[in-house]
Amino acid sequence: MQGSNQEDMQAFHWMMDMLQSVDVGIVVLDKAFRVKVWNGFMECHSGLRPSQVQGKSLFTLFPHINEAWFAKKAKPVFELKTRAFMTWEQRPYLFKFYNYRPITGSEPHMYQNITLAPLTSPSGHTDHISMMVYDMTDIASGKKQLEAMQVSNEEQLERQSPR
Repeated sequence: MQGSNQEDMQAFHWMMDMLQSVDVGIVVLDKAFRVKVWNGFMECHSGLRPSQVQGKSLFTLFPHINEAWFAKKAKPVFELKTRAFMTWEQRPYLFKFYNYRPITGSEPHMYQNITLAPLTSPSGHTDHISMMVYDMTDIASGKKQLEAMQVSNEEQLERQSPR
């Protein structure tokens, strides 16, 4: 049994290391939208350490997030235990993080896709949700450049066509 406990502890530490180093923002919120978990991605891009955000309201920390809108998005996650999604095409970002590639990137802010997922307790209740924040800036920038090129090509064709 001793070996199993040590293996379990080792696996737990590995999972915590992965949680902190993965290139995806991970936040856990309770029903009052207080931050319970804040991983390394979120710390790096927000400049806020986990100790600065833990137990605080998401809306106090980020007043630009519309509380009523976010609560409406989160409601089915808590009540129906289903996932909810926010894409950069619908809303460019939830967290107003600066683009961390200012030289190669043409966008001032990070475009984001967000997934909200239920976290069910052993008793079957969903008192917490996870939020995964994906950096979509490269894809958004590429799509915007492609659309601009298409518009430019259409305008050029219109100028060249006989009238």
